Parts: sequence; C-alpha cells; structure tokens
Amino acid sequence: MRIVVIFLFLSGWMMPGWGQQSYTTKKTADSKVIKLWERVEHYSAAEHFDDALKELSRIFRMDSTFIDGHIRWGAIKYTQQEFAEAEIAYRNALTMSNEYDTNIFYQLALTYYNQNKFAEAIPWLERFVATPPRNERLRTRAEKHLENCRFAARAVQNPVPFRPERLSANINTPNPEYLPALTADEQFLIYTTYINGQEDFYFSEKVNGEWQKGKPLEAVNTPLNEGAQSISADGKLLVFTACERPDGMGRCDLYYSESKNGAWTKPRNIGPPVNSAAWESQPSLSADGQALYFSSNRPGSIGGSDLWVSYRQTDGRWGQPQNLGPTINTPDDDQAPFIHPDGQTLYFMSKGHPGMGGFDLFVARRQADGSWGQPQNLGYPVNTRANEGALIVSMDGKTAYYATDEGDAQHANNTLLLTRKNADIFSFELHPEARAQPVTYVRAKVFDATTRRPLEAAIEFTELKNSRPHTSAMTGPEGEFLVCLPLGRAYALNVNREGYLFHSENFDLSEQTTITEPFLLEIGLIPISEEPSAERPAPVVLRNVFFETGSAALRPESKAELNRLKTLLETHPKMKIRINGHTDNVGAEAANLQLSEQRAKAVYDYLLQNGIAAERLGYKGFGESLPIDTNDTPAGRQRNRRTEFELQ
Repeated sequence: MRIVVIFLFLSGWMMPGWGQQSYTTKKTADSKVIKLWERVEHYSAAEHFDDALKELSRIFRMDSTFIDGHIRWGAIKYTQQEFAEAEIAYRNALTMSNEYDTNIFYQLALTYYNQNKFAEAIPWLERFVATPPRNERLRTRAEKHLENCRFAARAVQNPVPFRPERLSANINTPNPEYLPALTADEQFLIYTTYINGQEDFYFSEKVNGEWQKGKPLEAVNTPLNEGAQSISADGKLLVFTACERPDGMGRCDLYYSESKNGAWTKPRNIGPPVNSAAWESQPSLSADGQALYFSSNRPGSIGGSDLWVSYRQTDGRWGQPQNLGPTINTPDDDQAPFIHPDGQTLYFMSKGHPGMGGFDLFVARRQADGSWGQPQNLGYPVNTRANEGALIVSMDGKTAYYATDEGDAQHANNTLLLTRKNADIFSFELHPEARAQPVTYVRAKVFDATTRRPLEAAIEFTELKNSRPHTSAMTGPEGEFLVCLPLGRAYALNVNREGYLFHSENFDLSEQTTITEPFLLEIGLIPISEEPSAERPAPVVLRNVFFETGSAALRPESKAELNRLKTLLETHPKMKIRINGHTDNVGAEAANLQLSEQRAKAVYDYLLQNGIAAERLGYKGFGESLPIDTNDTPAGRQRNRRTEFELQ
C-alpha cells in the first residue's frame, strides 16, 4: 500500500479537494527522515539542487507523506522552471493539508501562471489573498498576479490579429538588432545593435522600397554604449541615451546630435532640467519637435521609473519635465514611450497596468481637455508572459515595428537588451482598436524666387476650424522643413521672411481617412522692392481666404490670412496692391465675373475697415478668364477659385 501512495503523490493523481490526508512534518517525522531533511536543507544553493532532489527521493521512499519534502520539491522544480513537476508537488502537498502552509496557494498559482494556465491560477490566488496575510508585501504581489491572471484569461480567449514579419537580412544579422526609429517619410531607419560587446547605432536607407544594408552611424558611435534613440520627423535631430559618460549628470543621460549639411554633429548632453542625478532614458520626440517624452526614476516618480515630458520653450531650451500622472504611471515601472506623429496617441510598456505579466505594451490617447485617457493593453498575442519591448508606429497609424528574440528579455545598462543572441526587428499590422490616427506630411524647400537661394524663413501651421496653432518653426540654412499633419483636419500654412511677400498654402484633410501621397512643395518667396520696377512680380494667392458657397460673404477662418495681409501693408507703408478675384467655369460666365469682383471687393472692404488707406488698394474680378489649372477635375476647379493680390 505504501508504494501505491507514493505513486499517487508523485504522479499528481491526488487532487486538491479529495479531503485531508494524514501527513508528517519536520516536527513529527521519524529521526531517519529528519536526518535526511537536514541534508536537503544543506543543499540550498541552486548548484546543489540535484543533490537535494536525490535526498528528497530517499525521504519519499521512507515517508511519502512528508509534506515539507513535497513543498521543497515544488520550490526546486519551480526554480528550475520545470513548472509541470512543481505543480504536481504543490498539489500533492495541498492534498495532504490545505492549512499547513497557505503560501502554497500562491506557489501553485504561479506554477499555473507560468504554464499559461491563467484560469486555473485564479481560484488559488483568490484563496491566498483572502487568507490573513503573513507577509503584506507578498499579498500585494499576489493581488497584482490575480489582476494579471484575470486579464490574461480573458485575453487568450479573445486573441487579437498578430502576424509579425521579420525585416530583411540587410537589417537583421546574427547580432541583436532592436529599438528601431523611423523618419516621417519612412526612408531612414536607425536602430541599436549589440556588436563586439557594446551597443552602437546602425542606419539603413530605403531605395526603391527596399531597405539597404545597415551601416554604423560612425559620427555618433563611440567605444561606449549608445542606444534607446529617437529621431525627429525630418531626420535632422537624434536624441539618444548614453550612460556612465564623463560629462553625465546621472547614471544615464539623454544626448543629442544634429544633421547639418549631410553630417552628424558631435553628441552633446541635453543638460538640465531634462537630465538629473537620476536615470533618464528612452526618449521620444514629438513630430513637431516641441515635446520630448522619456523615462526616468527621478524624484517625483510614482513608481520605480515613470514617463515624463519636457516642452521646448520659446528660447529653444527644454522646460522643466512634467510627470504624465497616475493615469499613465503606476507604482511599478513604466518605460519606453513613443508619441505617434498624430500627437494624440502614446504607446509605452508597463509592468503596472493589468496585463499578461512582465512588461506589456499599452496605448493611451490624449483627451479633448489635454489629459490622458485610460491605457489599453495591446492584447494577446502581441503581449505575452515575457517582457515585450518598445515599439514604434508608422505614419499610417497601423504599421508597428518592434524587436523580439521570441524569448525573454531583461534590462541592460540603458536600453532593453534582449538576452538571446538572435534578437531581430519585426513589423506587424496593429489591430484597429490599437491604431493611431493616420498622418501625412509636408516637405518643402523655401528659396528666393529671383535667385533660387535657400532661405531661412518662419513657418506656421494653423488648424483652420479653431485657429489653433498646430506647429511653428524656422527652416534650416538649407531652407527645408518637414511637418506632419494628422488627417481629419484642415490646415493653413504661412511662410514668412522679412523683406519678402508671405506665402500661404491650404491643406484640407478634414474628409480624408487614408493616407495619400505626401505634399512636396517648392516655395519661392518674392522679394519686396521699395523701388519701382518695370517687371511686376507674379500675384500671390491667398489660399486661406474662404467665402460662403456661391456668395461673397467671408468665412470666419479667413480672418488670420487677411490680418497677415494687413500686417504686411502696415510694415511697408509705400506698398500698393490690387485684390484679384477668380472663379472656375461652372455656371454662366457673366455671373462668374460678377461673383469674382464681389469677392475681391469683400477683401478690399475688410482691409479698408481695418485701417488701410483706400489709395493703397484696388480690386478687380476676372471671372473664369484666367485659370491656373484644368477645369475638368474637382481639384483643378478648386485651384481656379482663388483670391490673390498683386503689387501695383
């Protein structure tokens, strides 16, 4: 009979709930068992676990009901990650007694959890947290595991679509590659690689739709580690993490390098107040370059590491970092923020929000009042029991990039360094609930319309519906800029430089839901000459002056553009202009001529009413007689319906 009992215990057939069985303990077992148990306790180090298991087997041959032996067997097997055997041992112990050591409830739940048996773990966790605690910290951990198991049990029953595809061998090599970052046009990829015992940056450019072979970013790489980077939308600014540097303020700081005339500058420490004596890492630049998100364990953090944001000030410096608050940050670690180019969608990884366990990936959305909504887990199998690393999402709002070794992960010096040697970068399509708003971009070059010389100029994008500024900046010495525009809104662009007529553009994306081609512009600014000239400059189209349909009544969103024209005239008191009105060819020619003149006069009247002298102004309607595009398409007709001014 004794042999049968041993078989039942060790095979796991005796299940909890069969009733209490007789058992022995360290206090009640006979002396031979206790002597062997002392040897087991001596073999407490992991390198002696096999010896401990041998002694336990000898104990079970003498006394199969020695409950402490089954508990120790389960603990050793759990540590060796042989969870099925640990489960059997803990179940055997609980069959003997549900009261001897209530910590077994928790240990058995963890063996279920580590076998992805989330539903089976839940009742044991519930039972443990309902037991008067011996250790409050342990109970808190169990409550967190219970929360995760409840989420995981639902998640595995409702998986989200997930089909990751490995990037080409030009990117992925036998070395680990991870933490990808993309420019807005998705033509430049920069990533971290672990090579020759250190982290360095590599980059690849897309040619004819294919990523080229990755190359080291030699101007930024050093014999020390560089990693956890973010690149600006236009590819001109790189912000990254470096640790243990001579000029560092803490263990890890944020550094930056700029691309000027095709070359990267020597990296510089961003300095205070972004960097501190604490740990700063994992930056993410907003598409407009005005916000810098990062992870830090600085004073004021809610958990071990929190997400913070610093906003660029009017003098170009970064402002005092702000904690993203308890909706985003938890008492655990929250890291690796990625702010999507839509400016409204934040992806990050967290141990604190309900998830599959370890670090999971989450998405949160900015609310109308500027606060962050409740983070949403990206779901299973995007998230698993393992640590999921940082991800980024492309302009279309649905294509995500991340790195995985399809195994476990751990925190390294300043980035998330994957333990396996085959970490690669993958892309996958996010399920609809996790997607960001699609975003397109405007890339332009500003130059002198006469000499074609590149110009540094002020650019300003405004949302037309509410006149709210979208972004403003200066072009670089090369006269170039790139600005991201989320779909679903209409935008006005104004380009201005002293001594030149301003230039305006309109981007009506209010009805668009899918990305089309980006806007690629060449903007020639017309120089202002105070001297009379035989050659009159071309008319300047006021692309953000709007009228009610079939009417000469100005719409409210026209005010900003009209005030800009008023300011130009005030700045140049000798300037005289004529307002010209134009229509498409829809309708009767005479009616179009009349409407165009009425609309030109409406602008004339606005300027007159706002202090511009009548002798400096004129107006004329041209109807449909001077088209600048075809009238055979809606887009062409829209361009032909325009108001402009020309110098007199």
